[in-house]
Amino acid sequence: MSSRGELRLAPQELRRRCDPAALPFATTAEVEPADGAGGQQRALRAIDFAVEVPQRGYNVFATGPDGTGKRDTVEARLRMHAGARPASRDIVFLFNFDEPTKPLCSLLAAGDGRRLELAMGAFVQQAGTEIPHAFESESYQRRRGEVVEPFERERQDLLEHVRSFARSRGLNLEVTPAGVVTIPLVHGRPVTPQEFERLPEQTRRDLDAASHEVEQRMAAVIPQLREIESRVRDRVRALEREVVLYAVGHLIDDVKREHAGVEAVAGWLERVRQDVIDNYGGFLAGAQQSQLAAPLGIVLGRGADAFRARYEVNLFVASDAHCAPVVVERNPTFPRLFGRIEFETTLGAAVTDHRHIKAGAIHAASGGYLILRAADVLRQPFAWEKLKEVLRSGRAQIENLGEQFMLFPTASLTPEPVPVEVKVVLVGSGELYELMHALDEDVRELFRVKADFDTQMPWSDEGCSAYAAFISSQVAREGLLHFEAAAVARVIEEGARRAAHQGKLSTRFQEIADVLTEASHWATRAGAEVVAAEHVEQAIRERRTRSDLLERRLAEMVDEGTLHIQVRGSAVGQVNGLAVVALGDYAFGHPTRITATTATGGGELVSIDRESKLSGPIHDKGFLTLRGYLEQCYGDGVPLSLSASITFEQSYAGMEGDSASSSELYALLSSLAGAPIDQGIAVTGSVDQYGRVQAVGGVAEKIEGFFAACERAGLTGEQGVIVPAADRRHLMLDQPLLAAVRDSRFHIWAVDSIDQGIEILTGLPAGGRGADGAYPEGTLHARVQARLAAMALSAREWGHSGRPDQRSRSIDA
Repeated sequence: MSSRGELRLAPQELRRRCDPAALPFATTAEVEPADGAGGQQRALRAIDFAVEVPQRGYNVFATGPDGTGKRDTVEARLRMHAGARPASRDIVFLFNFDEPTKPLCSLLAAGDGRRLELAMGAFVQQAGTEIPHAFESESYQRRRGEVVEPFERERQDLLEHVRSFARSRGLNLEVTPAGVVTIPLVHGRPVTPQEFERLPEQTRRDLDAASHEVEQRMAAVIPQLREIESRVRDRVRALEREVVLYAVGHLIDDVKREHAGVEAVAGWLERVRQDVIDNYGGFLAGAQQSQLAAPLGIVLGRGADAFRARYEVNLFVASDAHCAPVVVERNPTFPRLFGRIEFETTLGAAVTDHRHIKAGAIHAASGGYLILRAADVLRQPFAWEKLKEVLRSGRAQIENLGEQFMLFPTASLTPEPVPVEVKVVLVGSGELYELMHALDEDVRELFRVKADFDTQMPWSDEGCSAYAAFISSQVAREGLLHFEAAAVARVIEEGARRAAHQGKLSTRFQEIADVLTEASHWATRAGAEVVAAEHVEQAIRERRTRSDLLERRLAEMVDEGTLHIQVRGSAVGQVNGLAVVALGDYAFGHPTRITATTATGGGELVSIDRESKLSGPIHDKGFLTLRGYLEQCYGDGVPLSLSASITFEQSYAGMEGDSASSSELYALLSSLAGAPIDQGIAVTGSVDQYGRVQAVGGVAEKIEGFFAACERAGLTGEQGVIVPAADRRHLMLDQPLLAAVRDSRFHIWAVDSIDQGIEILTGLPAGGRGADGAYPEGTLHARVQARLAAMALSAREWGHSGRPDQRSRSIDA
């Protein structure tokens, strides 16, 4: 028989301490802040691998519970990689002179896009000034006169020849914009139509015949006049082209020299040169409209602005000149992610041009990295499908989402697709990743790297350093007071408490950050210059106090007797089990009374909670394990002819988990053996069919919950909790409980088997089975075996063996 003392845990086994003297700093002012969360080497290696593989499809899905700092850690790691990569290229959109509705996309070296934008803006301004001045200059007027004058003389000579002929025939010849007009002359004086009608008929006939001859002569001259006008226009046009080229040609040459290395831009600048020469009138019109009255000038000026816009550059994406971009898009709507085409209203009509094409996050991240929350992307209409298309093709077509659903399509732009080279990191929970991976085969193709974030990291020197660096970064980021070494040590211990492991620290850094903020608050309120350990302790205590309303109400019900919990004395078939209630970010343990009754029957084990559908499948599995234990221990010699009923008394809500299966078994053995159980001892742990006690969760909360109940009723020095030995490393108990254990006012026992636990609870030896299958006299197992044998005999005598065997109902249900 194992003594209670052999299985009792020492105070130092119940909590691991962090020695402040072992920390290599006095305060966090001496600690270098960390980038991102620590303890995620597995995830960081996955990210590094994805970054190093240039092929498409090696994007990352970062998974893990919320609060582990996934996004911050991913961003910090990617910024480290971005700093070692060359800057991405600028992206510009240019007017397409061949197809105005299809703007051209060009990629330039970092910074060249801004220089081109500024250069072309300056060009438009200068051209708008230089071209009108050139045409208003005396030099141009003189040269134009020199060009036009010879042709004008030639034209006048031809006309004078026809006029002379007309005068010789008694007619005057006038050339008007509407054509050639002949006017009869009488005595050298033009006559009116009325006077012409009073002339003798013969005279009128002669004048008509003469007019016909003049018209014939003029018809022969008109082609010559037109040919002269054509030559004049050509010469004037050549002069105007020469003037325009002289006025602005050097400006375009300057821009070309600056961007000579980009063939597409150089070709576009040549088209600009030709278009300015061909359409210089737009600049003249702009100068004239600026002189009009304000309202009319504004209206007409928009036309000039639209004309000049063709020469302007839309700097679509301006890259960082020092490193690759890292873009975090927190609201990935379709336009914010993939860009949009904006419109403006002119004279009641919605118009647009290449200047109104706006970039999205996918374009801004080209050449670098884009971080998105998977759930946010999935919530946005069409965003997920579009993202997959871009990652698959490496090209991002800019389009307005609403255009696809318009009843009547409107004229808009169709920009060239933008080449996109980007690594996308989706951040989400493990459950979402599994769901997407199962339902969408594209996830396997496009997100081939999984970066799995853990909730724990080893409590080692590196782990302590990571905690200190995280605290230092929070101090810098949030403007907190610095933490002294003892305060950091207390935070590390709290990290182990939250990890529920003496060798692990929690990586749910958001929860730790909340403790840091509140500890700094309490230190500030106390007038301290740095945060001390007591301020951290106060922050933890205050957080619990704000959330423990239900815990207090249950405690009051126990203290008042509304909930019947015995913490003294003994009882047959009754044991104090332990349960954990989780309320968001707060969990607490409390005792619950488990009872068992047994009688002769057909071998059925009934869980009242299960029959009432108040228990979950894991609890039911643990309960059904009890029959396997009974058959393994006692079923060789006699059939199990018992009827047992087990329940959680005064439990009216659903329950789940198998951590009470050992408690149920203890109550059942106590009832069968008639052995009283010490009610000052509570139990937790699951059990297998061979009586091995297995680890469970929430051990610290369960122990503290029962300790609180015993403390309120008065500690006797005999009370305590039995836990699985496998849970030793999971104990990080609070200071008041440790003090009670240190003073032998409360005890914690760690057991490996049901036999060890039942000996502590009843004070009886469990007993080992002999070669004949029997247990030694005076042992608990012998008493159970004898009771089962008596039940089997009674069943035969009373005819119960003929009843239908209900074991299948208990096992298969």
